[in-house]
Amino acid sequence: MIRVNQTEISENAILAEMQYHPAENQRDAMIRASEALIIGELVKARAQALGITLEADADNEEALEALLAKEAITPSATAEDCERYYQANLDKFQTTPLLAVRHILLAAAPDDDDARIAAADKAIAIIDQLSQAPASFAALAEAHSACPSAKLGGNLGQITRGQTVPEFERQLLKLQPGLARRPLESRYGLHVVSVDQRAEGRQLTYEQVEDRIREYLNEKVRRKAIAQYIQTLIADASIEGFDFSVSESPLLQ
Repeated sequence: MIRVNQTEISENAILAEMQYHPAENQRDAMIRASEALIIGELVKARAQALGITLEADADNEEALEALLAKEAITPSATAEDCERYYQANLDKFQTTPLLAVRHILLAAAPDDDDARIAAADKAIAIIDQLSQAPASFAALAEAHSACPSAKLGGNLGQITRGQTVPEFERQLLKLQPGLARRPLESRYGLHVVSVDQRAEGRQLTYEQVEDRIREYLNEKVRRKAIAQYIQTLIADASIEGFDFSVSESPLLQ
């Protein structure tokens, strides 16, 4: 049983609420459901105290927005704030590199350790062959690659961010032109990779990203204002049967 001021939140209510809060285990789902019901009760009570009418189906964040509009001042990011953020994070405002790539995929399931070890050994042997005979890439791709690109000599065309699986992309975008000295791993297996060309990303100007930065900073301030407002409601309430220190709700971060 949880009590918020004079209102009780029953176990049945928490169990019913849990369906809206998927989690890795039942305990975490119960914590999220409990905090949602508590915050909802605090918000509803505060709205009533201020004479604010909420829609019957309004969720916690919508209700909080109505309360913030009445009780809290949320500052907006200034031009100086935006430019300062841009200068401090120049690397975030670059286009991604564009690479012309060939590869040889030696297939191995992620959970098959023996197959992955064997694929890694074979990949290293192929890399050694290519170091001695670079022109043999197409023939080796056709002979060994489990990718459909084998029929094209291993050619993947031009690759940039978002065009392949994340774990392969992270490694690939760091490579400079030439044959990679070590195989790259992915969920599909081990890859022998050659970067034929690399076009570096370019720096975006402040004017190109100003609106995006302002939107990000304003949202960051808004989320902080929501968290502070909720903490104020919690501090002013009498809550029994629940400890908010175990919560990891985004609303409280």
